[in-house]
Amino acid sequence: MSIPTEHPFEFDPTYGYSLEALQALQAPEAPEGFDAFWAGRYQRALGVAPKPVRRPSPLSHPAWQVEEIQFTSTDRVRIGGWLLTPKTGEIRRGIVVGHGYGGRDAPDFDYPVSDAALLFPCFRGMSKSPHPPISGNAVWHVLHHIEKPEKYVIGGCVEDLFVSVSVLLALFPGLEGQIGYSGISFGGGIGALGIPHDPRIDRGFLEVPTFGNRPLWLTLPSTGSAASVQIYRKTHPGVDAPLRLFDAATAATRITVPMLVAPARFDPAVAPPCQFSVANAVPQKFNQTFILDAGHFDYPDAAAQHNLLSEKVRTFFGDP
Repeated sequence: MSIPTEHPFEFDPTYGYSLEALQALQAPEAPEGFDAFWAGRYQRALGVAPKPVRRPSPLSHPAWQVEEIQFTSTDRVRIGGWLLTPKTGEIRRGIVVGHGYGGRDAPDFDYPVSDAALLFPCFRGMSKSPHPPISGNAVWHVLHHIEKPEKYVIGGCVEDLFVSVSVLLALFPGLEGQIGYSGISFGGGIGALGIPHDPRIDRGFLEVPTFGNRPLWLTLPSTGSAASVQIYRKTHPGVDAPLRLFDAATAATRITVPMLVAPARFDPAVAPPCQFSVANAVPQKFNQTFILDAGHFDYPDAAAQHNLLSEKVRTFFGDP
């Protein structure tokens, strides 16, 4: 194990939790109306005609056909991103690949699946999906309409996930029942919120997911988006109640498809207790967990661990 012991932070990114304590964490109870709220968001997304537009990308790769893509999500938000399809072989599944809170500048050509159509959307307000007045800066993005559940940007991003699934099925109707989701950090939290409410998604991979166990998320020191909300909360204590509807761990208790979750034991940006709350919440019969020594931080065994994780991901999504 190579959990970092030296770091520049004024707080301990393990938060003093042993592995046993992390694995004992449970998801908060769902607030009243939780399931109806998300069912409504899903139906809202299904009502959108995304009308995807594809065009050749200036990027190229020997194994992938690279296209830029745009489509319409809820609230008439235009979502931009990339679509990768294999140049040779059969397309056996589709995967929506979410991004972290830094956005995305390009598709991930090293994604460890070779037989899939990979859709890399940029969630609303970020990177190729600018939508003023939503800020592209994570510090402000996470606060956009935070006290208004129906308008909160995180809900809109989950709707972008739902619409992304619609886009893959519109482009590749033969992939029905073979659509997965993969997300890291911010994208991991969005995935945990969305997967249980979209029956078209047949499996998901979440790496160091955020937005889990909001009561802890609101109190543990962080260098990530939680820090912005914690500062805002000092003068707006009313955020606690609406954020309960956006708890990734609570949502994960509703998951009924196979999942691979990779939480980290040390992470300054997404507190490990919040990550493990998501991982632990997935019902056991659907849950594979791969524990990383650290997230959002370099460490000696990082390359070796991520190589092992990549192999797990490849197998999980059924790549031959």
